[in-house]
Amino acid sequence: MKQTLEKFVQKLQREKRIVHIKKQVSEKLEASSLLYALDGKPVYFPKVGESDFPVIGNLFSDRKLIAEYLGCSQEELVGKLAHAIDNPTKPKEAKDAPFLKNEINTLDLGKLPLLFHYPDDGGKYLSSAVVIAKDKEYGRNCSFHRMMQIGKDRLVARILQRHLDEFIKRAGGNLEVAICIGLPPHILLAAATSVEIGKDELQIANSLMPLETVRLENGISVPAESQVVMLAEITPELVDEGKFVDLTETYDIVRKQRVVKVKKIYYKSGAFYHALLPGALEHKLLMGMPREPTIMREVSKVCECKGVNVTPGGCSWLHAVVSIKKKSEDDGKKAIEAAFLGHHSLKLAIVVDEDIDIYDPAQVEWAIATRFQAKSNLVVKEKEKGSSLDPSADPNTRETSKMGLDATKPLVAKGKDFTRAEMPKVKIEEYV
Repeated sequence: MKQTLEKFVQKLQREKRIVHIKKQVSEKLEASSLLYALDGKPVYFPKVGESDFPVIGNLFSDRKLIAEYLGCSQEELVGKLAHAIDNPTKPKEAKDAPFLKNEINTLDLGKLPLLFHYPDDGGKYLSSAVVIAKDKEYGRNCSFHRMMQIGKDRLVARILQRHLDEFIKRAGGNLEVAICIGLPPHILLAAATSVEIGKDELQIANSLMPLETVRLENGISVPAESQVVMLAEITPELVDEGKFVDLTETYDIVRKQRVVKVKKIYYKSGAFYHALLPGALEHKLLMGMPREPTIMREVSKVCECKGVNVTPGGCSWLHAVVSIKKKSEDDGKKAIEAAFLGHHSLKLAIVVDEDIDIYDPAQVEWAIATRFQAKSNLVVKEKEKGSSLDPSADPNTRETSKMGLDATKPLVAKGKDFTRAEMPKVKIEEYV
């Protein structure tokens, strides 16, 4: 049976793994405060503000939930995503889609439960949406862009100088796009990948799990299973965007950004709105996890890489733990250098042996405590380009310092035993 977002939500509801909020809440701070307090647990809001759309948040705020949806273990996620990036496949094109059956007749973004997330935010934000655009030469591009509401049919979008920005320039300043809300995790993860221009993220998503697309009247093909789809135009008009809390849980600055004019809003019957709380675990996982296969790819060029975890404590952007099967004494340091190549925003890389659970911070810290010596296992890079999200980096140049810790045990122990003692496994239920 084909997995769908609705079936997955229904399963979570049946198994009482989703928290139901029992009363109407405000879209200004109240809904987001509940999401923050329940971070890591899916939450269902039957009524937010005056909108008729129920809201689901924290839906994929646990790595295990993403793995469950995709039918694999969390340890297999990185390899599965890496394979999909390297082996994209074309989705099937459908003739129709459920969301095309309904349209908001009086165009008003207020019909959707956009949330005002944090006290100092610039306004209500759409933070879970994937923008889909088309270029004659490069084809289709899918990417995340936060969008602040500035009118009934107007948003202002934060657009970095990457692929969508290039599409806008090539179109002469105005670009027709589709904005999709309420997408399953394989599409969200694919949209968050950083691949070369011309590579279709929906083909990556299709390799993770098959999907269907449908062609809209503006010629753009979008996922047929979208909950809500907007037809819109990115314009040359610039207005202030922000403040906004990003991955680091700090406020990003106010900038002049492009205005997006919304033309139509389609929605599924019974559609829900996916709220993504900025800076929370779902945001971090969906943004950070797609960097893990790129790190793994580079590390695998220099040694045998067993796994990568871009850690939530490092904002799921700035820190990573890399597991290797060590075969030569310099493999740890080689892996550190390769990790920085695999994700240029990385600020701290910790390399451990394959016996360490990279998802367990206590085990990683244990490896540092027992297998790391600063005088011989520390790599420091003093002047490097870092992330614009890092508040400690130079705000103009993004210059930062980076650090790598080789916390692998030596191949020749020289009288020391670096192996962690293990106890026999017992079935507790047989004794208590």
